Amino acid sequence: MKTAIVLGATGLIGKHLIEQLIHCDDIGKVIAVTRRPLDFGNDKVVCAQVSFDRLIDYADVFKGDLLFSCLGTTKKQAGSISMQRKVDFDYQLQVAQMAADNQVSHYLLVSSSGANAQSRNPYLKMKGELEDEISKLSFDKTSIIQPSLLLGKRDHFRLAETFGAYILPVVCKIPGLRKFRPILGEQVAIKMVKISQIQASGKKTFKLDELF
Repeated sequence: MKTAIVLGATGLIGKHLIEQLIHCDDIGKVIAVTRRPLDFGNDKVVCAQVSFDRLIDYADVFKGDLLFSCLGTTKKQAGSISMQRKVDFDYQLQVAQMAADNQVSHYLLVSSSGANAQSRNPYLKMKGELEDEISKLSFDKTSIIQPSLLLGKRDHFRLAETFGAYILPVVCKIPGLRKFRPILGEQVAIKMVKISQIQASGKKTFKLDELF
């Protein structure tokens, strides 16, 4: 039986990942990494409360077979692009490095469609840089997931995503734009679990069309 670690367990994708992993016969334990203590209502799920500013103190939390990394915030929530980078880049990379040192074999990262370290867009540049750094680590298997706009029920309101949820499905019916259509967080979670079960080795990037 495998141990799965979920970073970003209370987020849109993370919550669905927990639900999916609970019902996986080959998963014996799910470690949900959170900022505050939470009860997930299932004996298979263990809540690991950490301080993200002192992650090095929690290296033992990141021991297992699979690490699903879906931590993220917005510039508005964080207050600045530098603070967003702290969450979306620094924290995730530090956790990945500790997991690699702990010989976690499979790392699965939620990145973004258009991620590119050479991008002029700060967000896409940050995501691309994280992908590049993750690729240098010693995981047996690395899966990079690149969804577009994520849809689903969140704990907080995001105006841009709410607007996009109405507009993009219509716009993306135009030939050539279909690959940018929005995707449900639950769809991403389901695909990530499937990838964790079938990817045999190496690094693979899953773009939007492969996630539907």
